[in-house]
Amino acid sequence: MEAYFDNSATTKCYDEVKDIVMKTMMEDYGNPSAMHQKGVEAEQYIKEATERIAKTLKASEKEIYFTSGGTESNNWALMGAAMANRRAGKRIITTVIEHPAVSEPVRFLEEQGFDVVRLSVDRQGLVSMEELEQALTPETIVVSTMFVNNEIGAVEPVEAIGKLVHEKCPKALYHVDAIQAYGKYEIYPKKMNIDLMSVSGHKIHGPKGVGFLYISEKVRINPLILGGGQQKGMRSGTDNVPGIAGLGAAAQKVYGQLEANRAHLYGLKRYFAEQLQSLDEVIIHGMPVDEGAPQIINAAFLGIGSEVLLHTLEDRGIYISAGSACSTHKRSKSPTLTAIHAPKETLDCSVRFSFAEDNTKEQIDYTMTVLREVLPVLRRYRAH
Repeated sequence: MEAYFDNSATTKCYDEVKDIVMKTMMEDYGNPSAMHQKGVEAEQYIKEATERIAKTLKASEKEIYFTSGGTESNNWALMGAAMANRRAGKRIITTVIEHPAVSEPVRFLEEQGFDVVRLSVDRQGLVSMEELEQALTPETIVVSTMFVNNEIGAVEPVEAIGKLVHEKCPKALYHVDAIQAYGKYEIYPKKMNIDLMSVSGHKIHGPKGVGFLYISEKVRINPLILGGGQQKGMRSGTDNVPGIAGLGAAAQKVYGQLEANRAHLYGLKRYFAEQLQSLDEVIIHGMPVDEGAPQIINAAFLGIGSEVLLHTLEDRGIYISAGSACSTHKRSKSPTLTAIHAPKETLDCSVRFSFAEDNTKEQIDYTMTVLREVLPVLRRYRAH
């Protein structure tokens, strides 16, 4: 049996996505900037994808801008907003548990002279609203938090954060990294006080190499990519029609079955958490099962290195993550686990299981059978 439990790293494309990507690569392959019929046909795919995505957000179509994925969306949101609004202030507020696609551009901006405040989190991974309120000053121009943490599945109170930001600093912009949340939650930026929001296609059964940035029509933001003036001059470059079409198809499907998918994911998560808790020397990090994100469980198997367990399970057809897939080649401790003050003995032995709608309880049963078999063997080699 094969059990793919690394869906927070990437997901398998829907059949509908595969079909429309192939069609736009092999049949309707025109450049959407071209004035002839092939170009018109290609442009129609972009319009349809924009409509589908805007509908999921209850947003205007002119607020959707396509990118190469979540990293570009986050970089554009942060650097574009900071540069456009630097005369109004220099303070940027973020958290200590952000994905590198946020923390690295923030670090870059800090090197350029911006004042950066990094908010701490509690043991569950939640931002302190009191600490945020104290950090907000008239100099604040951007606040950036994730919606769902990619390692432990903590769900931040984004609506409350946005409300506080706008009440205390009306000129400040609130950016949300929703890469692990879009497709799992109903997200309405206007209702939730979100000015900028990043999404990636391959986390929702869409193609890799495509995403979008929601930019409220009230927001001033500078473009990062200059050239031929595509996307209203905000993001130049020939439009990735296959990727955009596939992203639109994925968004439409995932939101068409949102409640059923979420119920299924929480069912798997509860079932697996109960099974894990029956094992000795296993600690589950983060929020209570029903309060955290439906798709993520982060667990420490004491005495067993995370990479050792990962490869042991891989040999038996079970695929998990030893951390964020975007930083697996870095040997430093997890910033998230460090920030939540996870016990020191768990830092090198924590792994992430992340589910999708095509996972089953049978796959979990198989995984538990394998774990019960291999854990005692691996612990014999525990360092003393």
